[in-house]
Amino acid sequence: MPTVITPALLKALQVGFRREFQLGLGMATPRWSRVATKVPSTGKSTTYGWLGKFPKFREWIGDRVINSMQAYGYTITNKPFESSIGVDRDDIEDDLIGVYAPLFQEMGMAASVFPDEQVFPLLDAGFSTACYDKQYFFDTDHPVNAKVDGTGAVTSVSNMDVPAVNPGPAWFLLATQRPLKPLIYQERRAMKFDRMDKSEDESVFMRKEYRYGVDCRANAGFGFWQMAYGSKQPLTHDNVWAAYESMREFKADGDKSLGIRGNLLVVRGGMEKQGEEVLKELVSGGETNTLNGKLELLVPDFL
Repeated sequence: MPTVITPALLKALQVGFRREFQLGLGMATPRWSRVATKVPSTGKSTTYGWLGKFPKFREWIGDRVINSMQAYGYTITNKPFESSIGVDRDDIEDDLIGVYAPLFQEMGMAASVFPDEQVFPLLDAGFSTACYDKQYFFDTDHPVNAKVDGTGAVTSVSNMDVPAVNPGPAWFLLATQRPLKPLIYQERRAMKFDRMDKSEDESVFMRKEYRYGVDCRANAGFGFWQMAYGSKQPLTHDNVWAAYESMREFKADGDKSLGIRGNLLVVRGGMEKQGEEVLKELVSGGETNTLNGKLELLVPDFL
């Protein structure tokens, strides 16, 4: 005899599916917050005019010099995302609901790492995508002005190293110990679990299908290029040191040192062993590795 589908049963199913979803959320280990700052959004898009200014102190002589927002107009537009599962009414009547538990757990895991999927691909895209100063995020021509008010000479600064011949897979050195990290995860609406399980819902009436899903509105973008260095040179001890030292030289407008220290080496899965070798305690010959303890290694799943 088939199971009778009642409002109480549907309520119990919703609670159960939501529980499996929450269980899946806890199974994943998202890593996006290591490299991106979460910024709440209150509209269709958010414009980051302040990305042109690093607040720095100066000797107070005469009037204050106001660090106004630069009119760069770097905008991140929110996008809608969803994931849905249809449950056949026959499966409910035949008491086969258990087969759906792994699907809802997978949905939960996908929701947990969703920001990773938006954030980490930006690193590769940074070689061909503009950031707030209209240059590619990783570029050789980032403009830095000799004066705080923007009236001085402009110097081109590089935060990348790409050989002209046979560039290799990219790796990245990031400074992630400040309030604003190199990347931005912008959230307009957090993940929300919802359902269509009323008898009058079209999907139930026409296709005997109960629907459950999760959706959100969000996007990701670039923060300060000064917090990141992208290289397609071989992943070696010397090349990582060169990237670290280049970041130490980054300055703000007005020729003020930014005090940037790269602390996170980010590599793709195929370079994990190389990354471990570069940062291990001892190098060949038994000498102490000067990078050991200075940098952490991160190998994200979506790079």
